[in-house]
Amino acid sequence: MDIKRVCIGLIVLLWLGCNTPTKKSKLETWKQEIRDTEKAFSNMAQKEGVAKAFETYCANDVVMMRNNKLVKGKDGLKTYFSHQTSSSNFKLSWAPDFVDVSSSGDLGYTYGKYQLTYKDSTGAEMQNTGVFHTVWKRQPDQTWKFVWD
Repeated sequence: MDIKRVCIGLIVLLWLGCNTPTKKSKLETWKQEIRDTEKAFSNMAQKEGVAKAFETYCANDVVMMRNNKLVKGKDGLKTYFSHQTSSSNFKLSWAPDFVDVSSSGDLGYTYGKYQLTYKDSTGAEMQNTGVFHTVWKRQPDQTWKFVWD
C-alpha cells in the first residue's frame, strides 16, 4: 500500500469526522425541542383549557405538587383537574426563561415566569404571578412530556 493512498484515506476520514453534528449542536437542538414543546403546552392551556393541556403534555408517571400534596400519575392529574374550577374562570400563561437538557438528551428542565388570571367570588379579576419549574422526559416516540411540575 502506498503512502499516498493512506494519506488520502486519513484525510477523508478526518473530513467525515469533522462534518458530523457536534455534541453542542445536538444539545441546542434538544433545548429548542423542549422550548417549542413548552410553548405549545402554554398555547394549548390558553386556547383549549389548562386541564386539557396538562393531560396532553404530561407523562404517564407525572408527579405534581399542588396545595402541599403530591399528585401522582396521569389518572391522579385528571382527578385533580376534575375537582378544580372551570378553566373558563381562569387563564394561565407562562414562558421559559431557561432551558437545559442532559448530555444524553433524555431529560431536560425549564423554569420561568407564569401569570394566573382569575375571577374571585365577587367577579373581580385577580392576578397571581410566580416562577414555574418543569422537568421534561423524552418519550419512546421521541416527544417530550413533563414528569414534574
